[in-house]
Amino acid sequence: MNYILFDGTVRNALLPFTFTRPVADIRVGILTIREKWEKYLGYTTTTLTEEYLIEKFPMVEMEENVMINASFLPNEILSEMVRSLEANQAIFYKDEVIAFYSKENQEEVDFDTYEIIEYNEDCIRIEHTWDIFQKNDAALREDFELITEGRFSQPIPKSINVIAPENIFIEEGAKLEFVTLNASTGPIYIGKNAEIMEGSVIRGPFALCEEAQVKLATKVYGATTVGPHCRIGGEVNNSVLFGYSNKGHDGFLGNSVLGEWCNIGADSNNSNLKNNYEEVKLWSYETEGFAKTGLQFCGLMMGDHSKCGINTMFNTGTVVGVSANIFGSGFPRNFVPSFSWGGASGFTTYITKKAFETAKIVMSRRHVEFTEQDAAILEHVFEETKKWRKE
Repeated sequence: MNYILFDGTVRNALLPFTFTRPVADIRVGILTIREKWEKYLGYTTTTLTEEYLIEKFPMVEMEENVMINASFLPNEILSEMVRSLEANQAIFYKDEVIAFYSKENQEEVDFDTYEIIEYNEDCIRIEHTWDIFQKNDAALREDFELITEGRFSQPIPKSINVIAPENIFIEEGAKLEFVTLNASTGPIYIGKNAEIMEGSVIRGPFALCEEAQVKLATKVYGATTVGPHCRIGGEVNNSVLFGYSNKGHDGFLGNSVLGEWCNIGADSNNSNLKNNYEEVKLWSYETEGFAKTGLQFCGLMMGDHSKCGINTMFNTGTVVGVSANIFGSGFPRNFVPSFSWGGASGFTTYITKKAFETAKIVMSRRHVEFTEQDAAILEHVFEETKKWRKE
């Protein structure tokens, strides 16, 4: 069977992260949503997404296909239901479609003609940007069970100060000595060739993915995910870094999400709680205004390729778009549009030529090529987000 993950109705609610990737490639827990589905189904997947993303994230359609709503995270029950789908069947959760069977070149899907199978069990769904960190605890625990089932961890080094070692899994090549791991509050996963430097203190649930690094004397509270090739330091609480992003120095990052290729300058901090303890509002690309989150704690949402200079201060509930460069004293505004250059004193447009030059340098340091596909995607984002910049 051919499985295709589609963005569904939540794509705009997950901006700025879905400017540069399909919903399926959002990381929550240990794995991306795509990686979760592929592990459960035992098949590779392709993507139905925005037209400008198709070249980098192509769709492969075959004679028989199962379309899966990528905002739903799989579990054993749901994945079995998806595997069992037959012609003219669809799985719904309340009024939202989870998955449906389709034929090649099927132009219209009329669910009135389908046999509807109701899914009534618990499930995790990512519907808003803040869901990525808020639901990271549950997603991380499920991924830990999925990844480690039937496998044996590498030995925990004798120098480690450890609590609940049965909840710790260390992959081959990981390096850690003279650190404290407290897995009594949730599992701790240390990925292949990852490193935790001396003096760090970590409380689960926590995931350090492949080739990622925790710098000297870092303090980490769960539920936190440090994606592949990321670096963290200072104090981090309930945050998710997708991949190849750095928060390598002292400063606080809490209740936040960083995309890929982000860099947080030394001694930078974000607020995750308003001084009056009121509900946090966050910029919505859908309504083009600030929307209620229902959360008391909410920090920084930063899109791919964005950076901030040393000692940057982010207010509670700040949204930074793609390829923004923020620096200077004072608090920048709570919404920084993509390709903005500046800070509290004002912003100018970060032209794509300069942004691309930086991206090439940054990515080459990690032996990753900045491709023509990447440039085309960012060019599209630049044009799509022009209305929010004061040019």
